Amino acid sequence: MIDLRSDTVTKPSEKMRAQMAVAPVGDDVFGDDPTVHALEAKIAQLAGKESALLLPSGTQSNLVALLAHCQRGDEYIVGQDYHTYLYEAGGGAVFGSLQPQPILVEPDGSLNLNAVKSRIKPDDSHFARSKLLVLENTHNGKVMSLDYMSAAFRFTREHGLSLHLDGARVFNAAIELGVPVSDIACYADTISICCSKGLGAPVGSLLCGPAPLIKAARRWRKMAGGGMRQAGILAAGIDYALDHNIERLQIDHANAKRLTDALAAIDSIKILSNATNMLFIELPSRELGLQLASRLAEQGVKVIGGQTMRLVTHLDIDAADIDRVAQLFREFFHA
Repeated sequence: MIDLRSDTVTKPSEKMRAQMAVAPVGDDVFGDDPTVHALEAKIAQLAGKESALLLPSGTQSNLVALLAHCQRGDEYIVGQDYHTYLYEAGGGAVFGSLQPQPILVEPDGSLNLNAVKSRIKPDDSHFARSKLLVLENTHNGKVMSLDYMSAAFRFTREHGLSLHLDGARVFNAAIELGVPVSDIACYADTISICCSKGLGAPVGSLLCGPAPLIKAARRWRKMAGGGMRQAGILAAGIDYALDHNIERLQIDHANAKRLTDALAAIDSIKILSNATNMLFIELPSRELGLQLASRLAEQGVKVIGGQTMRLVTHLDIDAADIDRVAQLFREFFHA
């Protein structure tokens, strides 16, 4: 099966499973798991931050970051299409009584800082307190430049905001920019890093930032049900991913470009964007997209059907798989 629905569908390799099987473990809620301790220290160093916290998911990692940064009645300013606003079930509002202020996302995945400035509330009892700016890198596979990240960080200092970065795929961004992750993370107070996407671990995200804020996030993690016991088994899988699956992300980027070039030659397909490991295409109609998805499924290829389709490459897909998918597209459209 060739699964292009997401890079979350990756399976742990035999070597990753073997490392997980022999991991030393303890009760992490009691602070006794040595493999978790080692992982948190390792990724904090990679991100250039003081401390890190292992969480079950990127959604919970972003949630506890919001809760640690903000108090009830505070506001976070966020992209209207970012995960922390659109795809995480309104957790900040539900759990923390936080008010999101969505901003239109620019075509390159960034937020216009002038637009952000226009939405910062004055210190007035009529308004929620503007406390936090949330960015997302990558967004739909698009990488924010270091110049933009630097400008956004300076902007938050000038306007009394903190900055949280949803860096679910920040290693993809780092590989694309040719820099260590710390060169991106230095422009955020906190960063959430997901390890169950392109890195190929089965579960887990890490929140990195200053020690006092991570201590507060640890309490929120417990309250939100994220305290895990012998979590070293999961931490060992992430540790393996950090050692073996970062540099190879460039293969995923190359495969996405390979698929883009192949599908661009089909008249019925409009390429909307291709960045890092993601390709977005538009078809003439939703019905045709559903028919295409059904036909591909019969041939062992999984996609999410619709007029607009997202195709995502990952470590379980190689160049031969890409060529097969391209051929199936050509056969469907008789190209």
